[in-house]
Amino acid sequence: MKTYTFRAVIEKDDPGYHGFIPALPGCHTSGETIEETRKNLKEALQGYLEVAKKYGDPIPSDDSEIIETTVKIAEPASS
Repeated sequence: MKTYTFRAVIEKDDPGYHGFIPALPGCHTSGETIEETRKNLKEALQGYLEVAKKYGDPIPSDDSEIIETTVKIAEPASS
């Protein structure tokens, strides 16, 4: 059995969380907690892969180089 690894993103989205897999267009989900969103992402990914396999669609790889960082700036002064 082949194993796939994809980068997943979970963002705060009041009142809960939004999760998605950037390499797989349309593979999004949500949950009330981070853990629930992570579980739902696994289910969404499983469904995505099952449909791709059923229809013979290629499964995109997640081998792109991604650099994540934060940028912090002060609030602009009033004019």
